[in-house]
Amino acid sequence: MNQATAHRGPDGTGVFLDGQISFGHNRLSILDTSDRAAQPMKSNDGNEIIIFNGEIYNFRELRKKLEASYQFKTTSDTEVIIAAYQKWGKECVKYFNGMFAFALWDEKKQELFLARDPIGIKPLYYFWDGKKFIFSSEIKAILETGVPRQLNKKALEHYFRVLYLPEPHTMFENIFKLPPAHWAVLKDKKLVIEQYWKVEDEKIEIPSNQKQLEEMVRNKVQSAVTRQLVSDRPLGVYLSGGIDSSVVLDCMSREHKNTDTFSVGFELPIKEDMEKFNQDFYLARKTAAHYGTRHHEIMLGEEEAINLFEKAVWHLDEPISNPTIIPMLHLAGFAKEKVAVVLGGDGGDELFGGYERYRLSRIASVYQHIPSFFRTALVASSRLQKLNTPAGVDRFSLFLFQKDDILKQVLVPEYINENTKQFFNQRYFQNWDKAMPFESHFMNVDRQSWLVDESLMRSDKMAMAAGLEQRVPLLDKEIVALAYQIPLNKKVSYTNTKIILKQAFADRIPKFLLNQPKRGWFSPGAKWLRHPKIDQMAREMLSPYYYSETQSLFNWDNLIPILKAHQEKSQYNFTVLWALLTFQSWARQYKIQL
Repeated sequence: MNQATAHRGPDGTGVFLDGQISFGHNRLSILDTSDRAAQPMKSNDGNEIIIFNGEIYNFRELRKKLEASYQFKTTSDTEVIIAAYQKWGKECVKYFNGMFAFALWDEKKQELFLARDPIGIKPLYYFWDGKKFIFSSEIKAILETGVPRQLNKKALEHYFRVLYLPEPHTMFENIFKLPPAHWAVLKDKKLVIEQYWKVEDEKIEIPSNQKQLEEMVRNKVQSAVTRQLVSDRPLGVYLSGGIDSSVVLDCMSREHKNTDTFSVGFELPIKEDMEKFNQDFYLARKTAAHYGTRHHEIMLGEEEAINLFEKAVWHLDEPISNPTIIPMLHLAGFAKEKVAVVLGGDGGDELFGGYERYRLSRIASVYQHIPSFFRTALVASSRLQKLNTPAGVDRFSLFLFQKDDILKQVLVPEYINENTKQFFNQRYFQNWDKAMPFESHFMNVDRQSWLVDESLMRSDKMAMAAGLEQRVPLLDKEIVALAYQIPLNKKVSYTNTKIILKQAFADRIPKFLLNQPKRGWFSPGAKWLRHPKIDQMAREMLSPYYYSETQSLFNWDNLIPILKAHQEKSQYNFTVLWALLTFQSWARQYKIQL
């Protein structure tokens, strides 16, 4: 298991064996790099032993509170978790501000305690059959124990609908994700999972005065970034050219001089495509110059993208259909040559309303307050008809689900149904409090699902593939709690997004960033599919002979025509094609069985 996840911790490896329990750990040393802070780590009295992935950013403040009751032998945050557990038991997790997945064995209680951070920044997977409990930061380690590599057919439709696996599902039968903000206790062959934190329970008084609100947002973000600069190894920033990473850089530059920044761009054969796909790359260069950083750039060519595709899919553990995994993996390997830790801007869109879908949904909500007579007269186009989509799971699925018409061409009928819609409805929309505007609820759902199981999963897996720690200060627990309370009209209007974050930093970040259109961080995957070598790879993967176990899942006769139509530009089929290629590569590499 340690060998399978050695990339996550290139600085050391350790094991603990005792009767019916064994722990393994690969170390990426960030705080207290000495051997005394190695893991698995035992408490002073030998009763507790812990393995831990992540960082506790407020560990120094907690240590001061705990010094009277615990004699520390390291300066690490790992030992602070042990001391906190000895003082507060399972409730210790409520004191932590950080990103973490950890497991602690309590010898006296004969009890295994696991916990995952409140936002879900660090992954934690487990297998439990009533006799054997196996857990890890990555599925590939769990598979080393001989757990069946069986396809989770319920999750297959989820994947092709939303292009990722919503928790607790993985694409493996009987391997699950521990949800964010939950702990698990295994004792006497009973596994109990409980939620320990809800953003709704955090009470923050939001000032009505605009300037005071801007100051509050600015101060919270600055404090979070400052808190996350704690490290005994070099730090840098992933700079994308957008508002979020630029805000992180601005805050870091006030605390940390001579910052290293990192960006990735795309080499494409057509000049116009280079200009289109590198807009944020050029903005990042300009922003880096503004702050006087040591800016490092790396380019990604089409041939390199082909070579990295299967490696990126393997590191994901489960299929996530997003071509940005390739530049993310490329950038992580490049940044690791200079630093051990990078800060990124993840989470700003979900917290402060950055996605276009929130703005369009606001327009739909207003449109539906127009008297039906006028609406009937207005509905002349299919785009306006979409404005009639009611708030709730129907509106959510309008923006985030792949449609039946394309899936029917690709999947056999067994996997085309309403299960994914019912899953999201039951989990997130059935009990939606209508006092909360739909768009605020929409952001909250995205924060709990898409952000955790798609975006953060990609960030963690691609960075850790290179033994690089990625921190996400905008997802600090205090910022999440603050953003949840901020009124919708301070985040999204009919014409603008991420309003309060832009206003809070308008006098600090460069002016040229404030009026940029929302592009998102995207890759030229659609262009790549027209490259001869990628076309050859795609045709091989879209064949029923590529991997025999998946032969019964797809309508094979339709797949090459869908690829051809995309390449000839008669149809834009990239989304479903990339989902198919990712799935096929994953299934064969992981030797999946039906």
